[in-house]
Amino acid sequence: MNLNITNEAGITIELLDAITQAYNDNNIDEVMQYFSDDAIFDHGAGADIHGTRFVGKARLTEVFAGLFNNVNYVQWESLDTRIVGNKAYCEFHRKAELKSGEIQDFLSIDVLTFKDGLITHKDTYFKNRTP
Repeated sequence: MNLNITNEAGITIELLDAITQAYNDNNIDEVMQYFSDDAIFDHGAGADIHGTRFVGKARLTEVFAGLFNNVNYVQWESLDTRIVGNKAYCEFHRKAELKSGEIQDFLSIDVLTFKDGLITHKDTYFKNRTP
């Protein structure tokens, strides 16, 4: 289900779909075109209250390229998307197979903050599945 409440900050459902497709294509150049130069990524895991924080487009490029290089595949199935003001709330079913053979399968949410059509903050939350 997609609900577009407003279109502030240049956010559209089509833009969010394009970003998801870039991630699903595992294409780092395509992914990074959607981020501002000073973007922040707060990973769902880490010692700090906000998880592990990565700052700047160059650092985010390293982090996301590292993900793509360490998997046989990773895919995000969009379950629900909401746009409110300058934020998009994107709920996903994420599946991946790491090169080690490990399978990852969990639900996640990205809270994306935009300015002028670019992501300035990607804040990720996910289910921590344990055996």
